[in-house]
Amino acid sequence: MIRTMLYNPASGTLATGGEDLLETWRRDPDSIIWADFAENAPETEKKILTSTFGLHPLAVQDAQRVRHPPKAERFSNNLFLLLKGLQTMPEEFEFGTIQLAIFIGERFLVTRHSGPSPSIEMLRDEIERGQLQLGAGPDAVALRLCRIMVDRYVALLLKLEPRLDDLEGEMTDNPKDALLAELTGYRTDLRKFRRVLVYHVQVFQDLMQNPPPQLRPQCAHELRDVFEHQERANSLASLYYEVSSDLTEGYISLASHRLNNIIRVLTIITAIFVPLSFLAGVYGMNFEYMPELKSHLGYFAVLTVMATVAVTLILLFRRNRWL
Repeated sequence: MIRTMLYNPASGTLATGGEDLLETWRRDPDSIIWADFAENAPETEKKILTSTFGLHPLAVQDAQRVRHPPKAERFSNNLFLLLKGLQTMPEEFEFGTIQLAIFIGERFLVTRHSGPSPSIEMLRDEIERGQLQLGAGPDAVALRLCRIMVDRYVALLLKLEPRLDDLEGEMTDNPKDALLAELTGYRTDLRKFRRVLVYHVQVFQDLMQNPPPQLRPQCAHELRDVFEHQERANSLASLYYEVSSDLTEGYISLASHRLNNIIRVLTIITAIFVPLSFLAGVYGMNFEYMPELKSHLGYFAVLTVMATVAVTLILLFRRNRWL
């Protein structure tokens, strides 16, 4: 599927359509087009991208890959950005990305995504409602797309903060294994977030330090804005990863503490009953020559000794604050 938006600066009109607008754009040297590619046959898509827009075949190949680290490449007629966009916003916190390729030329903006992209839809909606003009330039529109993408990262990360606060309270009040499993899942997702966002920060930091000709000087503020928000998203991901790690370690420590308390109680009970079991075993051997067996007070004397031993041990444990 190819969706296009064509802006005519002479008339100030915006036309939307499909592949048919590509020929109109080629005939009008002043027009600006945004072509969005998704779910096309790879060879057909590659032919259009290379022949119509003059994109490098290796860049197109990278754009069509299912997995590839984010990067920025400069070409004579375009700037190629390969980023990771979030999938449809889930109900629960989970990590899922799509490949989002952006080609920025003097008169064209080309996007290609490996799956449904809410960021692309939000950008199209802004242009159709007049909140953003395609005539502002392909670079301005591309940077707006990057800002929408990183805002979605930040929004998803911020959804996690109250849940981490709740987990901290639940760990103390009602610890259970399901909480540990949930925290482990968060750590795994946040590790993936950090890996992607570190790439994004590096990409936009490089663009700021060495601006390509496809990004005009008047877009420097927008570029810095995107970079700062990428840094914020990366900081949040790192912060929440550390928090989830601390909570996981805290849960394990609490579980170990509870286990130690249980073992301590069982050890004290064992320590009390071992001498009592010894006395009971001695007088349960039934030898014929045992003086205490012939004594009328022998039974009571042994019980008194056993009670004295038990009470003495209990007092000793309490004095040492083991009970």
